[in-house]
Amino acid sequence: MKEVMTLFKEQISSLGIIFRISRYEDQASYQSHYLGLMWEYLYPLIQIGIYWLVFGVGLKHGQPLNGTSYLPWMVIGISPWFFMNRSTLDASKSIYQRVNMVAKMKFPVSVLPTIKVVSNLSSFWTMMAFSIVIGLLNGVYPKVAWFQWLYYFFAMIMLLVALGVFNSCISVLVRDYHILLQSVMRMLFYVSGVLFNFVTTSFPAPFVHLLELNPYYYIVNGFRESFLGTGWFWQHPLLMLEFWAFVFFVLLLGSHLHYKFRSRFVDLI
Repeated sequence: MKEVMTLFKEQISSLGIIFRISRYEDQASYQSHYLGLMWEYLYPLIQIGIYWLVFGVGLKHGQPLNGTSYLPWMVIGISPWFFMNRSTLDASKSIYQRVNMVAKMKFPVSVLPTIKVVSNLSSFWTMMAFSIVIGLLNGVYPKVAWFQWLYYFFAMIMLLVALGVFNSCISVLVRDYHILLQSVMRMLFYVSGVLFNFVTTSFPAPFVHLLELNPYYYIVNGFRESFLGTGWFWQHPLLMLEFWAFVFFVLLLGSHLHYKFRSRFVDLI
């Protein structure tokens, strides 16, 4: 627990550095492209268009899902997924990609995964604004339940920080881990309820309960319930307990491994 507290102290004391470097990385990533930062927004929009044509028009023939048009239902769920997927993968390679910078500058290594999470927030806000517009055009209007998105946003950031610290350390110790993580994230895309609602399908109940234990599903479904007004976060106490137990466990394990091997990161890389 002491290592977790040290981790959070380093994050809070380095907030200025985190936001400055994240802005720099946003600009540097696409500086050689003609459209620059526009690709941060064009790429997910193109993917949304493809998924909507394949799953919404092709497979579901435009039929509504749970009383909501498929397009806003999908977009509201896929927006946090895009953010979580990219942040998870970027944070996992943050230390071994930037270890030379750490060796020359005086700031804690633990902030590198957080920098990757923050640098992806700009595209997340744009996608959420796009989701709201799509919802309004399809009859999804503001409700009191919208306010609970703040809880799910906080839960999402905590999950990404915990996974970032853990994955970034394991990626230094086992270089093949990042490749494995990419494959796992591709699989999780289809079992996190992003494109279809497996709760209303013919899946056996025990299998559905197993899929619901996925922390990414908890966030995706939470954003949907918030913006569609179909439920409240306290109505799922077991899922909430499981989610925060998972986050706390990953924080404990990740922070322990991080501080155990931090002095050897440069040598290991």
